[in-house]
Amino acid sequence: MLDLLFVAAHLHDPGHPLHGRRCHVGISGGRLALVTDADVTPEPAAARVVRAPDLHLSAGFFDLGVAIGEPHFESRETFATAAAAAARGGFTEVLVLPGGGGGAAPVQTRAAVTYVQQRAADGQTSAGSAVRFWPLAAATVDAAGHDLTEMHDLHRAGTVAFTDGPDHPLQRAEVLVRALQYLAPLGAVLLNRSEHAGLSAGGQWHEGAAATALGLRGLPALAEYVALARDLELLAYANQGAGSGARLHISQVSAAESVALLRAAKARGLPVTADIAAHQLAFTDATAPPFDTNFKVRPPFRSEADRQALLAGLADGTLDAVTSAHQPHEPESKELEFDLAEFGVIGLETTFSALLTYAGAALDLDTLLLKLTAAPRAVLGRPVPHLTEGAEANLTAFDPTARWTPSPATTASKARNSPFFGIELRGRVLGTVCGAAFSPDLLNGTE
Repeated sequence: MLDLLFVAAHLHDPGHPLHGRRCHVGISGGRLALVTDADVTPEPAAARVVRAPDLHLSAGFFDLGVAIGEPHFESRETFATAAAAAARGGFTEVLVLPGGGGGAAPVQTRAAVTYVQQRAADGQTSAGSAVRFWPLAAATVDAAGHDLTEMHDLHRAGTVAFTDGPDHPLQRAEVLVRALQYLAPLGAVLLNRSEHAGLSAGGQWHEGAAATALGLRGLPALAEYVALARDLELLAYANQGAGSGARLHISQVSAAESVALLRAAKARGLPVTADIAAHQLAFTDATAPPFDTNFKVRPPFRSEADRQALLAGLADGTLDAVTSAHQPHEPESKELEFDLAEFGVIGLETTFSALLTYAGAALDLDTLLLKLTAAPRAVLGRPVPHLTEGAEANLTAFDPTARWTPSPATTASKARNSPFFGIELRGRVLGTVCGAAFSPDLLNGTE
């Protein structure tokens, strides 16, 4: 008897012989026991049956960077609430940013890595959890940008990649080069958000006409693409010589000039990948509500030309992946004057829907799914789950035509700093399965 059966679901698994076809997919003991497009009458016996008017299945989504407040800042987000929000958004695997914001000490010791691993294990053994957490470690001590952490030791402890996080872009050229050189033999990737701190100091809104009209100090696109140009040249330098293998991933690209630089770098053969935050596709500096701190993000919402460049970069593969850029804050950090409020929004629950709503006209569904499934895993060299019989279950169920409106009353996150509250979105995740666990939301569509 099957534990779970998806009935007549559209299968999304490029390369699979049944890709694009309606299939029955059955799960037993945490593995795919049945994948068939044959009319099965009667349906196989199953403890739970999932149906939906427009049911689709893909590999589980993978997020390249989520801030979790625990430990020390549980008021922002805990592993439990992050897991619930991730599953609600279709993510079965999540990279945990070191530090989690709020000034907490970053993950930079074996003990800290073990803590993340243990919290992840606790979640996997708890009822209803269908999310796996993977630890990121700080690239420099205290994420201060000076001395490198014990990278080899942290990698042996289970760290999957290194970053000082989006709040601490690496400023010193010699530190970035040394980090790339140290990580190359490990096959580990360095994640960095390119920003020149001097050019962006004090900025609150994208530098442009809107910032001028609002009387806000600008965050210029120049600060991003000048730093990115430097970072790409440092990557080329670190890869001089045979088999150096240094790899760089650029987080949360936002500017048209940055997309052009990345496109040229990839044409040169540089081993660079990049992602964007889903919310960057939804708003611009001119359309985001002024002085609403739930729209205060870094990098900021930029111009319509920048937004169009991001769409083009996704379409041609210059931009590899889409991330939630999930950065939860307690109300005390957001309900302030605009210039005093913290940067960042929550996005785990809305990433897929925002991507489909605001990029669905420019990119087909399978391309959008690629940015959430295979591409982010490729950044880390991790295997992509496939929907083949015998494989471990790691999948997301969704309805791309369903419409819904996020609200503070229904969010699973502990935080409430979302720019999408009150906005109708297209495409809704129905639930996730990861191993033997499945998200509670799947019960809503079961018999």
